[in-house]
Amino acid sequence: MNVRANVAGSKPVAKPPFRAEHIGSLLRPPELMQARARFARGEAGQAELTAAEDKAVRGAIRLQEELGFKFVTDGEFRRRSYHSFFYGELGRLRIDTIAGANAVATEKGEQDGGGRGAQPAAVIGSRVQWTHPINAGDAAFLKANSDRLGKITIPGPCALHFRGGDAAVIATAYKDVDLFWSDTVEAFGQELRALADAGCRYVQIDETAFAKFGDPDVQAALAARGDDWSRLIDTYIGVTNRILRAAPAGLHIGMHLCRGNRGGHWHAEGSYEEVAERLFNALEIPFYFLEYDTPRAGSFTPLRFLPKHKSVVLGLVSTKVQELEDKTALRQRLDDATQFVTLDRLAVSPQCGFASVDTGNPVTAEAQQRKLELICGMARDIWGET
Repeated sequence: MNVRANVAGSKPVAKPPFRAEHIGSLLRPPELMQARARFARGEAGQAELTAAEDKAVRGAIRLQEELGFKFVTDGEFRRRSYHSFFYGELGRLRIDTIAGANAVATEKGEQDGGGRGAQPAAVIGSRVQWTHPINAGDAAFLKANSDRLGKITIPGPCALHFRGGDAAVIATAYKDVDLFWSDTVEAFGQELRALADAGCRYVQIDETAFAKFGDPDVQAALAARGDDWSRLIDTYIGVTNRILRAAPAGLHIGMHLCRGNRGGHWHAEGSYEEVAERLFNALEIPFYFLEYDTPRAGSFTPLRFLPKHKSVVLGLVSTKVQELEDKTALRQRLDDATQFVTLDRLAVSPQCGFASVDTGNPVTAEAQQRKLELICGMARDIWGET
C-alpha cells in the first residue's frame, strides 16, 4: 500500500487533543537498537546511526498514518529515554540513577506488569542552561515527512526537583533554589520558542510528579527528605504556569501524567483525588493525558473538578501488558467517566508510551499495533473520527 498517497488528501483536525491519541514513545525496531549498539561500541559512525534513526522514524510515521491518527510522533526513537537526552542537553543533569535515599522501595505488588520499581534520582551537576534547540530538528523532520500534525514530547520542568529535592539542587550547582527555578523556566521557554520557530504546533509535557503525589509511600519519601508534598504541588504549578504564560501563541500544549512506566514497572499508585482540584484549576494547561488503565489510578470521581473549558484524554489501554483490552469493557469505562465530564471533552489513549526507555515495555510490536488499532477503532465508533 502506498500510505503517503493514501493519506495525501486527508484534512486533519486542526486543534489537539484528538479523539484517538497515544503518548508518544513506541517500541524501537530491532534494526535501530542494533545500530545504536554498534555506535556505542565504536563500530559505526554518527552518519550510520542517523540514517538508521531516520528510517525507523519514517516507519513509525507510516504506521501512525495507516492506523488513522491525525498526528504523528517520532516514537522518541532518537532518545534513550523520555527525559535523559533533553536534560542532558541543558547541562550536567541526570535523572537515571536508581539509588539513594530518594528512591522509593522497589517491587511492591506484582499486578499491572511487574510491580513497583525504584524511583530514579536526580543529579544536578551544573546550572540549567539552554544553549541550542533540542527537539526542533525532530519537529522539522516530522513536518517534512508527514502531512499530519507533528507532536513533540518533552519532559516536565519539575522532574529534576521531584527526584532530588532542594538537596540535589544545592549539592553542587546552586546556592539558591529560586535561581534554579528561574533557570528552568528560562530554558523551557527558550525550547518552546525554538520548537515554534521550527513549525511545531503540538507539544506534550510529560510531568509525572502530580500523579505520584497521591501515593502515601511517595508522600512519606518526600517527607523523609524534608519536603511537604502538598506545598510542592503549589510550587510545581507555579513554575509550570510561568512557562505556559510565556509560551508562543498558537502552540497547543497538553500535559501527560502517569505513575511510572519503565520496563513494565510502575513507580506509584493512588487516586488523583488529593491533587485534582489544584491540578485541574490552578494549573493553566488546557488538556490532560491521564493514566486510567488499572485500579491503581483510582476512580473517575476526581474529574468532577475539571473546568468546562478543559478536556481529558483517558489512558484506558495498558502499555505494560501484552493482553489486548476488551472494547466493550473500555466503552463501559468511558461511560463511567461521562458521569463527571461530558463526552465532547473526552478522548482515549494508552496510559503511557510503549517505550519510556529504549529497551521498551514487555509487549511485542504486534501487540503495540493491536492496541493502537483498538484506540483508533474505539474513537471512530464513539465520535465518528480519530
